[in-house]
Amino acid sequence: MAHERDRKSLWAVNLGLGVNIVLSALKTIFGVLGHSPALLAEGINSISDVAYYIVAGIFVRLANKPADVEHPYGHRQLESIASLVVGAFVVATAVKVFWDAVDKIWDLLDGELSSLGAHPFALWVAIGTVTIKIFLFFYVRRLGNQTRNPIVDVLAYDHRNDIFSASAASVGIFLGQRGYPWVDPLAGAFVALLILRTGVFILRESSVDLMAAVPSRELAKRIRSLLAGIQGVKQLEELQAHRFGPHIVMNLTIGIDGNFTVTQGDRIATEVEKIIYDSFPSILRVHIHYHPAEKGHENMTIDDILSEGQQHLSPHYPEFYE
Repeated sequence: MAHERDRKSLWAVNLGLGVNIVLSALKTIFGVLGHSPALLAEGINSISDVAYYIVAGIFVRLANKPADVEHPYGHRQLESIASLVVGAFVVATAVKVFWDAVDKIWDLLDGELSSLGAHPFALWVAIGTVTIKIFLFFYVRRLGNQTRNPIVDVLAYDHRNDIFSASAASVGIFLGQRGYPWVDPLAGAFVALLILRTGVFILRESSVDLMAAVPSRELAKRIRSLLAGIQGVKQLEELQAHRFGPHIVMNLTIGIDGNFTVTQGDRIATEVEKIIYDSFPSILRVHIHYHPAEKGHENMTIDDILSEGQQHLSPHYPEFYE
């Protein structure tokens, strides 16, 4: 399963890299020869895409490294780091596109630019880019859903951004050929804001993964429901979980009968561990602590279970206590 996931992730990266290399060459060459600033800007955008696709490919390969002594959970967290890096590239691209649009508007107001007058072939290159990127967006998004790899999801968003920017370039070239040069920079500025929004979204989602946030409430409800069917488990007292790439590492505290022996408690903990692994394929490791059930932990709500971990943090870090 992991090998298939890695293969699809690398395919998404290599496919996008190959397509962007071809598109960057076409758009840059015909942007210059066809006297189309809009298409030339698209070519520069594709060149930047090539740069961070190379970065994404490096991170995907590094994330495939097996666990070692220093990284007992493996290197999958590099996937979230890679999406953070790509998100920063997307934000930088948005700023550049917006700045170019403002600069072009200034030239129009200053009288330095009157008409784009691009060659008709420049328009076909831009329209062809839109068509190719529509296909890539839906295809890579499907791969992202299959692999649950944040890098692949980010690349799908990038293809969507290219659809917007190439569409704006197409409109700008078309109307510029007909004496309306102001449409190009105006559309470019709008697209830059869309790209910026996507970049901020990518940075936020990547940061959430790196900060180990998981949908704890839903997870706690499912875990508590599973434990209700295990004989000997009286209560779920604490649940902590954090993401590690596509996986989840979980810590549980359960309450059992205080008259049980250590061997009986270990048997119950092993059964809990097995049912969690069987029910959640994304669980990489689960650590279970058991102790005698207490009156004070009866009828705990989901919020009580999730907040219980804050009571057991190290006293050497008092800032974490309320």
